[in-house]
Amino acid sequence: MIYISMDDTDSLESRGTGSLARTIAKKLANTYKIFGVTRHQLYEHPDIPFTSHNTCAVIHVDDKGEDAVNELFEIVKNEMLMDFIEGSDPGIAVAERHQITPPLIAFGKDAKNIILNQKQARTLAANLKIKLEGLGGTEEGVIGTMAGLGLANSRYDGRFLMPGQSEVMGSNTVPELLNMGVDAVYTLDGRQIKDGTIYSRNERLVKPCPVGDKVVLYVEEKDGILKAVNRD
Repeated sequence: MIYISMDDTDSLESRGTGSLARTIAKKLANTYKIFGVTRHQLYEHPDIPFTSHNTCAVIHVDDKGEDAVNELFEIVKNEMLMDFIEGSDPGIAVAERHQITPPLIAFGKDAKNIILNQKQARTLAANLKIKLEGLGGTEEGVIGTMAGLGLANSRYDGRFLMPGQSEVMGSNTVPELLNMGVDAVYTLDGRQIKDGTIYSRNERLVKPCPVGDKVVLYVEEKDGILKAVNRD
């Protein structure tokens, strides 16, 4: 698995990092097998600049090898530069699963709870031989991109913005969800749902969770109606 992590690509007037990551993932799907795109919540603190939410996005590519890493880095870097928004501070990092060692996983966990800095992120990337680059502004996005790698690799953090190579929008039956890349649907009280329709609030993007190597959608039942629940 190769992880492509992106952060701080937006401003108040532009689309968010998650939207950009989904757009890029769809383009990559013409050549690569995309396992999905995940969103990861980072620490929200007055001393940390962010737009609406302090999150990063990670594209999971089912491939391996240094050549693929280098090619993906250049493709996504160019896409991000073409989409650069004044006032943003984007960063990109690309790594294979074997490069994501315990210190990077700890960095990702810390990024959810404390303030980190660019020096820590860049030193970690250099020591682990991970391709990391700031693409404009203050380049503060390199912090969230490195955190995203560790969080995505844990396979138990965040939400899927795309489970597989396409988005899941609106209300769908369970069989339809399974065909879209969702592996299982569960209520929060432990019941597995195998049929029926799962409704999305306001018919928006449905965001299942990574659970191990599975894509799991959590739902809640009220008055006999099953509704998708967003959880991190």
